[in-house]
Amino acid sequence: MKFLHSMIRVGDLDGSLHFFCDILGLREVRRTENEKGRYTLVYLAAPADLEEARRTGAPTIELTCNWDERDYAGGRNFGHLAFAVDDIYEVCERLQKAGVTINRPPRDGHMAFVRTPDAISIELLQRGEPLAPREPWASAANIGTW
Repeated sequence: MKFLHSMIRVGDLDGSLHFFCDILGLREVRRTENEKGRYTLVYLAAPADLEEARRTGAPTIELTCNWDERDYAGGRNFGHLAFAVDDIYEVCERLQKAGVTINRPPRDGHMAFVRTPDAISIELLQRGEPLAPREPWASAANIGTW
């Protein structure tokens, strides 16, 4: 068995692409627009998975934008997407500077959570061993839900 993709529905494709690509750093692998079905599918891959995703189509995240639907409430019923990162503190700082709320700060140097514009939870995990706890993250409180 091999993981292929996770699909999430998005109400604002441009806003979601800005979050996933411009802020989080994923790359678009392919796109399908279906005029008759009135939807767009965009497949994204993490930079470390880009070559494999272009070659095999996986692993990716499929953003599904149904043209006639914009409001998807309760994104938490999806669960979350998880990404390993090289430096969790650097990633959280970059996301925060871009206006993203760090819902669960990386107090332990290992794990953090943020949410997409459509309220999908994203888990960030430190690749390898946790980093030593440091401020301002070590004493940062949770914000909202994740």
